[in-house]
Amino acid sequence: MESYLSSAHYDLVTPDGFITTIDRISPNQMQVEISIQNISPAFVGFEIEKEHISFNLKSTLAQLGLNGIPHDYKLDPVNFNARAHIHLQAYGKIATALLDHLTEGAYIGKLFAADPRRRVRNPDYLLRMFGRTDRQGRTLLSLGGPKGRDELLLEKIDGRTIAFLHLQEGTLCYDEESIFGLLPTIGKALTHPAFRLRTLIQLNQNWLPLAQRKASEGEILLVRTAPLHIRTAFGKVVDSLLPFNVAHTTANVLEPDTTASGDVYELYGSSDQEIMMMPIEFYTLEPHREHVFFTDRDQLQTCLEHPAALFKAFETAPMPVESRASVFVVKGEQLLNLKANDWIHRITHMSDFPGLFYPAQQALLVQRYIEQQSDYPFLKGIEDGLISSQGILLSRYFPSPLMKRHLLSDLVQKCLKGIYFQYPSLTYGNFFSHEDRSLLLDLAKFGIPVYWVDEASQNVLQYVPKPGKDTGMFVPEAMIDTFVKSTSFGIYGSTLLHGNFEEELIAMLRGIIAMRSEFNHPLLNADTPIALVTGGGPGLMEVGNRAAKRLGILSCANIVDFRNSNNLNIQEQKQNPYIEAKMTYRLDKLIERQSEFNLDFPIILTGGYGTDFEQCLEEVRRKVGSVPPTPVLLFGHPEYWQKKITSRFLCNREVKTIKGSEWVSNCFYCVQTAAQGLTVYRKFFSNTLCIGPNHPPCPNGFATVP
Repeated sequence: MESYLSSAHYDLVTPDGFITTIDRISPNQMQVEISIQNISPAFVGFEIEKEHISFNLKSTLAQLGLNGIPHDYKLDPVNFNARAHIHLQAYGKIATALLDHLTEGAYIGKLFAADPRRRVRNPDYLLRMFGRTDRQGRTLLSLGGPKGRDELLLEKIDGRTIAFLHLQEGTLCYDEESIFGLLPTIGKALTHPAFRLRTLIQLNQNWLPLAQRKASEGEILLVRTAPLHIRTAFGKVVDSLLPFNVAHTTANVLEPDTTASGDVYELYGSSDQEIMMMPIEFYTLEPHREHVFFTDRDQLQTCLEHPAALFKAFETAPMPVESRASVFVVKGEQLLNLKANDWIHRITHMSDFPGLFYPAQQALLVQRYIEQQSDYPFLKGIEDGLISSQGILLSRYFPSPLMKRHLLSDLVQKCLKGIYFQYPSLTYGNFFSHEDRSLLLDLAKFGIPVYWVDEASQNVLQYVPKPGKDTGMFVPEAMIDTFVKSTSFGIYGSTLLHGNFEEELIAMLRGIIAMRSEFNHPLLNADTPIALVTGGGPGLMEVGNRAAKRLGILSCANIVDFRNSNNLNIQEQKQNPYIEAKMTYRLDKLIERQSEFNLDFPIILTGGYGTDFEQCLEEVRRKVGSVPPTPVLLFGHPEYWQKKITSRFLCNREVKTIKGSEWVSNCFYCVQTAAQGLTVYRKFFSNTLCIGPNHPPCPNGFATVP
């Protein structure tokens, strides 16, 4: 796959071949053998029947009257070269004289693989290219200019699209006095493959506007159409649709990488019928080079709507699972038929970076690590123009944050329409680092969707930032609108206890759902859905997520990796099975995880150190104003919360360390039943709750609800 991306040639053609032996068999005929070197490993001719491989003569030679008829090909897919025996036939005096100047080492043509699978069958494929441009602003398809759409006659014949190009009135001929003097120069220039000859012969061509377009025995007939430039396909003249006894030379392929061809055609034969049109069929480029827009890929978009197709695609990624593997997909058929060798896979080795004290060494090591990444060749291919079609990147692991420079480049942003990954981290499995989450936010800002093909939920989750927040979650596509608009209720509590809280929670959530139709509060109204967030673990968190699922409320979790903890009691890492939307955190980012809960209405249950920390964090949030003074429910008996909160509150108040912030205590309400909790919420949403800095503090550090 990497050689496929680095190839300078399209996969339907070889480089030009040069003459190795010459046998002049008559004044106007010559047998030559040509050698073609450095063929791309991706050349389609290595895998299709020989009958579909043709020789494509240089158009310069054909316009001077030569035709090249192949007799035999020998392709070597091991050494990536080929040999071909070509019969050169001269039509007219100029071509006969040109044979005298052909020498060994002259580059005269290439092989073209007319793969039937790549024929353009639907005329719409071509028509939709009119008016579109590539990254340099060059039109993808034009006939005599970008407005030639009406002049391009397209028909579907024998299951393929044929364009009939109108011939201009007249023919081309040569100024013989000057063209014969140019032939030695042409012969010498042919030994230099990079030399452009077409302009030289055009200087010696004359247009005869009244000449009839009829082929005569032994002569070449040069006719002209409006210039056809197509950058999304190869064109090939269809001899069978020309008049009887008339054929085109083997310089019959229009290539997509030049704007200098597509207007002069070389015919030979004998016919009294005037030729009116030139029939052209088309063959698509490699999918990633077609300049096709993502919106045009109906089949691909349909496949992406079905998680099974993506899970199956990732099953084709090469092993071992510890290797990074990536593939760039631009069409549905490609996604459905991926093979292991379609992926680029790498074993990466990250060394310690020396830091800014050694800037040159730091930059070198970072660049080397970037180039080890399996997604690097695809992103570099987009930047270098080898990938021009829009598509999606499948990656076993979420891309390294060090790839940010490439991922957010202008060219990649326009071409990359989605990143799909299986695992967040090679080292940490399902858990993201701070840098990972920053990259997720940047990708979202640049309009590049990111999807987690999540084995745990057997669903495809899209990363969605929460509006007004600097964080987001991975959410099932059908629930994105709910997540974005939702008011968040959350559960803080022990992983070791289940309690008898579930039925009370369900009753309270049902009451909140019913209240949506009663109020028009910004956080609770008929148009604002509800989400419930937990830490994603067992115990009371599992109770919360299960209750949400039972009621059809979006069930969310912020999950942290405790596997690096020295604490033997690590129940926290066991994720409960009722989670729909989630974000994950590494252990060293525990504080960040807590700050990103972003709960509108926390509900705190019985818990240990973690729950105590979360309760204190909610106090601090309200004190500093990072969240408005919304009510926090303390579910349990007042005696329990007095032991937890009152002594600390009174101590802080006595030493005046919370002077001016004592009011925070009026945000916390101790309840034992759903009815009490609903009483608090009802008063809050009706603006009758005594909460906030304009109301007195509570003497115990929290309020009780009768």
